[in-house]
Amino acid sequence: MPNLKYLENAYPVAPLKLIALESCQNLGRQVNHHLVEFRKHIQQVHSSERYFQGYVEDNYLLKCTCPRFGSGEGKSVLHESVRGKDIYIMVDICNRSISYKMNGYVNYMSPDNHFQDLKRVISVVSGRAHRITVIMPFLYEGRQHKRTGRESLDSALALQELANMGIANLITFDAHDPSIQNSSPLCGFDNFIPPYQFIRALLRYEPDLIIDKDHLIVISPDEGAMSRAIYFANVLSVNTGMFYKRRNFSTIVDGKNPIVAHEFLGENIQGKDVIIMDDMISSGESMLDTARQLKQMRAKRVFIFSTFGLFTKGLEDFDRAFENHYFDRVITTNLSYRMPELFSKPYYIEADMSKFLASIIDFLNHDVSMNGVHTPTEKIQAILARHQERDDFPVYS
Repeated sequence: MPNLKYLENAYPVAPLKLIALESCQNLGRQVNHHLVEFRKHIQQVHSSERYFQGYVEDNYLLKCTCPRFGSGEGKSVLHESVRGKDIYIMVDICNRSISYKMNGYVNYMSPDNHFQDLKRVISVVSGRAHRITVIMPFLYEGRQHKRTGRESLDSALALQELANMGIANLITFDAHDPSIQNSSPLCGFDNFIPPYQFIRALLRYEPDLIIDKDHLIVISPDEGAMSRAIYFANVLSVNTGMFYKRRNFSTIVDGKNPIVAHEFLGENIQGKDVIIMDDMISSGESMLDTARQLKQMRAKRVFIFSTFGLFTKGLEDFDRAFENHYFDRVITTNLSYRMPELFSKPYYIEADMSKFLASIIDFLNHDVSMNGVHTPTEKIQAILARHQERDDFPVYS
C-alpha cells in the first residue's frame, strides 16, 4: 500500500465498517481482505490511545440484508450496531444477476432497484453512524448527465437525493462526466480512474510490448473519452489520436442517435500497437467498429481498455471480432458485474481494483489527503521503468 507514512501518524475518524450490498458481495470481500492485511502491518504510532479501539480487526464487513415481500416491496435490515462508526456502503447498480420474486414471478434487479436498496440502507444507518460514504463504482444514471432537449436529469437528481439523505462522500470511478458533481456541491465527490491497473494487467499478458512513440499509440474512440486518453498517452510518453462519431440526429434507436461512421483524427498507425481507452463497453458496437477500422489501417495489435465491461448484447459479436483479428485483448476492471462466460474467453483480462479501493477507504477513514491516490503517475512510471529494465522479471508482481 502506497504512502503508509501518512496513515501511521493519523487518527481514524471513527471505527471503520464496510457494508457490501448483495450486488457487490465479491468485491466487498476482496476489499475487506486487503483492509485487514493493511492494518495488520501498519506501524501505527498512536495505537495505544482510545481512538484506536477496533482499529485492527479480522473483519470489517457488517452484515446487512435487503429482503423483499411477496408484493415486491423491500426493506433494509442491519444485523449489528453501526452507532459511531465510519460507514462505507458498496453497491454495483449494474449487477443484473440478482433476482427476486414478485407475485410469484421472477424479476431481475435493475439499476433502479439497486439504487432503491442503497437508499434503504442509508435510511437505516443515518442518524446512528458517525459518517456515511457511498462507493458506487458505476455512477447511477451517469450517462444522463446533461439535458439536450425535453429530458430528465436523472444523475443530478440522484446525487442531490443522496446528499439530502446525509451522506458525506460519494466515491465513483471513471464518471461519464465528472462535472456532474456540481449538482451537489456540498457533498464530497471523488472520481478515480484505473490507468495503473490497466497497464499492469496488460504487461502481465503482453511482456513484449514496446512502449515508445514509434511502437505504441493511445486512441480515444470518441471526443468524450479524449481527456483520459491524453493523460494516459502523456504518462506513457506516446502519441494519441481520436475517432469522431458522425451520428444521425434525425432518428433515435435504443434511446440514442445511431452512429453513421467513425472518422479518425491522428497520425499513421501502420505497424503500431494501439490502446483504445473508454469508460465503458455497453453493447460494444462502437468499440468493435473502431477496432475493425484500426486493423484496416494496418495496426499491429489492438488492445481495448474499458473500466466497465457491461456487454449488454452478449459476447457473440466480440467472439466473431476476435476470430477476425479485429482486436487482441479486452481489459476491464472488476468494479462491476461481469457475466461468468467472460472469464473463459481467450481475449479477456481482468484489472483488479480491490486493493486500490481498499487504500481509498483507508485514506478516507484517516481523513488524509487523497492526492497520492488520485494521481497514479508515479506508480505507472515505476512499473514502466521495471518493464524497460526487465530480464525475465515479473513486472506485475
